[in-house]
Amino acid sequence: MPIYTYRCENCGVQFDYTQKFTDDPLTRCPECNKKALRKVYTPVGVVFKGSGFYATDHRSPSGMKFASKGTEDKPASEVAGSTKTAK
Repeated sequence: MPIYTYRCENCGVQFDYTQKFTDDPLTRCPECNKKALRKVYTPVGVVFKGSGFYATDHRSPSGMKFASKGTEDKPASEVAGSTKTAK
């Protein structure tokens, strides 16, 4: 279950609350008992780690160069995944 952060606009108290996606959001403050609670939305940090993220995920001339490297000069029988067999 997700944890939501709530803040009261009246008294300023802030707290976390665990609830289901299907539950209604809280509206009444537990401190001042007024209907002034609002969910606090914070940005989520995303970190991409590892080499090759851009080389493998983007269709650019530099990415295409790495994808086709090594298969241009070989005959079809030597390329991995070829269906031809040498007799």
